Amino acid sequence: MGLLSWIVFGLLAGIIAKFLMPGRDGGGIIVTIILGIVGAVVGGFIATALGLGDVTGFNVRSFIIAVGGAILVLLLYRRFKG
Repeated sequence: MGLLSWIVFGLLAGIIAKFLMPGRDGGGIIVTIILGIVGAVVGGFIATALGLGDVTGFNVRSFIIAVGGAILVLLLYRRFKG
């Protein structure tokens, strides 16, 4: 996927992750986009390493993997932020 696709996909994954895990995180939409993009990449890496598939485009499986990665990154962000 191209850079713009990753940004859009990450934005959507970040919004869904934030919806599933509400809370007061600083940074607003910019941090949500960054966490979503990082989460999509992390989710794809972990899923590929475990043999579950990877983020191959705009499909349901890739979206679930991206949201799972975004939730993981959001948990880590909250843990280290304090």
